[in-house]
Amino acid sequence: MSNESSPKCPQCGAPLPEDAPKGLCPNCLMALNLKMETVFTDDTPAAQPPLPPEQIAPHFPQLEILECLGRGGMGVVYKARQKTLNRLVALKLLAPERVRDAKFAERFTREAQALAALNHPNIVTIYDFGQAGGFCYLLMEFVDGVNLRQLLRARKFTPEEALAIVPPLCDALQFAHDRGIIHRDIKPENLLLDKVGRVKVADFGIAKMLGTVNGGGNAGESAAPENATQTAVGTPSYSAPEQKTDPQRVDSRADIYSLGVVFYEMLTGELPGKRIEPPSRKVQIDVRLDEVVLRALEKSPELRYQKVSEVKTMVETIVSSGSAGVPPADAATSRRTERELKRGGIVLVGRRNGQRVIVWRGVANTFFAISGYVLITLLLLRFFMPIGTEQMIAFMSFAVLLTAGGVIMGCRHAGIGRTQFYD
Repeated sequence: MSNESSPKCPQCGAPLPEDAPKGLCPNCLMALNLKMETVFTDDTPAAQPPLPPEQIAPHFPQLEILECLGRGGMGVVYKARQKTLNRLVALKLLAPERVRDAKFAERFTREAQALAALNHPNIVTIYDFGQAGGFCYLLMEFVDGVNLRQLLRARKFTPEEALAIVPPLCDALQFAHDRGIIHRDIKPENLLLDKVGRVKVADFGIAKMLGTVNGGGNAGESAAPENATQTAVGTPSYSAPEQKTDPQRVDSRADIYSLGVVFYEMLTGELPGKRIEPPSRKVQIDVRLDEVVLRALEKSPELRYQKVSEVKTMVETIVSSGSAGVPPADAATSRRTERELKRGGIVLVGRRNGQRVIVWRGVANTFFAISGYVLITLLLLRFFMPIGTEQMIAFMSFAVLLTAGGVIMGCRHAGIGRTQFYD
């Protein structure tokens, strides 16, 4: 075939091989700027711009390809309509530049197998998978909404919003973990929220299969060798330390670490640094959230929560107390109250489990302190201005009643961690 009749690269005009995917030549492939793209340790070919829908459509006559939604480390996603059922679906194709990469195709197939085993309301449903037109593909549930990354870029989350997302995410991960499936790439890009706010976990493509299960969840024969995925897979900012140092020994606790990173980012608006500061030092939140987040972010898997359901339990406990988002004044004074109690300071009102409470120790200290001052004053007055015993008793009784009334009014009106006697 002559050069005139063979396809040419639209960028530089160089001839393309007959069996090459349509698009640019290798020298003109443009790397997509995906800062949060999943990273593989293998040499990764340069990313090619997604093929337009009209070039994909002939390979999928059962679908009406509507638009390209985007691409990531695992492939290109198109929005489509399934003609027979008249429903919107998401069509995910293996990245064109990876068509002949057998190892990557195996990972893509594993994504389909992993998703097929997971039927859960908080996990993106897979309808079909296979090969067509030289592409591996997944036909998946179309989630009409946005991913968590888009929301985080749009605005800062409130503590209540962050805590609403964590429990369903924990449910989805625990469901997968119970079936021997690890996600290994939990990050905001893979967490979708539909228009009613329902959380959906996507992209189990790099999941490490520990064993296959049937719909009922009974373990069966191992689908792949334990070391089937030996490369360090994941997104650096969200990956657990062991995913980089010892990927063959990664287990479900790696997902708990990634969940901790996402949780930290939702609460503070930034990723944890090398020296992780408690979230409550950056934003005004319930200090109990510090323990939940920091334990999930422990570098050693043995020190983290051992099950993601434990994270959910802790979060729901905090939510049930109604104090997840402590107002700025309350957050500081709550910690001050605890410090004052430890050193015996006089505090009338404190906060416990999110509730305003009277600190009886502070009440007693206040009462006896003021009564002592009054008694000393009366003794001094009697020394310099002699008064009768009956007058002395009447004076003291009046002072005690006045002191008691003052303490009661202090408990009623004092701010959290303060009294009307000192700041």
